[in-house]
Amino acid sequence: MNDLDNCLAKILNVIKVLQCNAEKIDCQDNTCTKPFLGITTNVICFNTRPIMLYKCDNSPITLNYTSSTGENLTTNVFRVQSVSNDSVGVLLLEASTDSEGNVVYESTNTFATINLGCVCAIRCLADTVVNNV
Repeated sequence: MNDLDNCLAKILNVIKVLQCNAEKIDCQDNTCTKPFLGITTNVICFNTRPIMLYKCDNSPITLNYTSSTGENLTTNVFRVQSVSNDSVGVLLLEASTDSEGNVVYESTNTFATINLGCVCAIRCLADTVVNNV
């Protein structure tokens, strides 16, 4: 394991911890410990920080999956599921656009392990909600 792999593993582990902690937050907290002012009706609790991983030639890592309709597709957007010193377990995410033009991500229910020796950069995308993770 080289220093870059270790650095990437540390960053990915922080993302994993953030996602795990997000699952423990009560978004409808109306007690004195509520961490913000105002009503909670529009509060969205994000549970995922989608990422893209890049190879040393600056191209994104893409992986194949089979859609629920049996179509073979590819994606380059992932959710961190587990981290070790030399690899990251990811859930493949499918990106689409909603009626308001916002990018939304759905679980493909496909998992993969990526060798961190093949990764040179991580790009974090906007936090979002992914159902069934």
